Amino acid sequence: MNALNRIFHHKSPKPLYFVRGFWRYWTPKWLLRRRLPALLREAGARADYDYIRRRVDYYNRLPQLSAVPGGLRPLAGHRFGTIQSAYFFDSYEFTRFFDDRLRWAIAPGDVTEVPPVPSILKSRPVAGDLSNAVVLNLDKHRHFLFLRDEIPFRAKQDRAIFRANINWPHPNHVVRLRFVERYYGSPLCDVGVSNRAPVVREEWLRPHISEYDHLTYKFVMCLEGNDVATNLKWVMSSNSLAVMPPPRYETWFMEGTLVPNYHYVAIRPDYSDLEERLRYYIDHPDEAEAIVRHAHEYIAQFFDRRRERLISLLVLQKYFERTGQL
Repeated sequence: MNALNRIFHHKSPKPLYFVRGFWRYWTPKWLLRRRLPALLREAGARADYDYIRRRVDYYNRLPQLSAVPGGLRPLAGHRFGTIQSAYFFDSYEFTRFFDDRLRWAIAPGDVTEVPPVPSILKSRPVAGDLSNAVVLNLDKHRHFLFLRDEIPFRAKQDRAIFRANINWPHPNHVVRLRFVERYYGSPLCDVGVSNRAPVVREEWLRPHISEYDHLTYKFVMCLEGNDVATNLKWVMSSNSLAVMPPPRYETWFMEGTLVPNYHYVAIRPDYSDLEERLRYYIDHPDEAEAIVRHAHEYIAQFFDRRRERLISLLVLQKYFERTGQL
């Protein structure tokens, strides 16, 4: 595979990511605040505004509150060094457009429960009352990775690959452990664990491999870890099929809207039907290639950077409106 094929789409080198982050940090906020009304008008005038509004309402389900909730802090305190750098830069990119006196809460990290107060976060459960769980595209340099795959589905190996860490004793990694125990050594699965842990057997250990090395396989396992399956985005951008149980958590990628056996190959939560599902799509390549096309159509909605920016601003605008501040 030549160097051109190894280009990471929609992902800047890490040093450039930090240069951009600090450039935004040093840009005077008043310049951005003057531009905000025009940007919001631009969104409302777009032909795809109905689509934008649906995305905003999906991420932000806050009801109209009669008073500002307790536990929120002024945006003026949102400064570099107060939270992890990736979460800071990705949120500050948009909070800098708003008045420092507005109050908010941010829950950085891998969130799997709904916070007690309205909060901005990267991940949340798919089901339940999500009113306080407002999603922005945070830690996107790590999570929003799309690849160019020039290997046709039919030219790939008739197997599924799984390479991941098992972070023990994190409760969500029990599902990964069960998968490895069940399918290590299966002729239809290339299974390996990339880190040492008390529950990891020596024979399971395999060296870390790149994203592109996964793409020689027809199927790539996308199993949730601390929260979502981080690899799901780049797998769906490839010509391989993502294989997973229905997701329990979601991010800006809106994993909760994915349709089983349309955007990905769905298996039972206990993995008991995995080999049956793999054999089915090996024997029905036309149906497999249809899923690949649907996955590519799904990820294409995130490629319009201007629109993604407007959606992010509108999510925050709605947050401040629904918390009774605007």
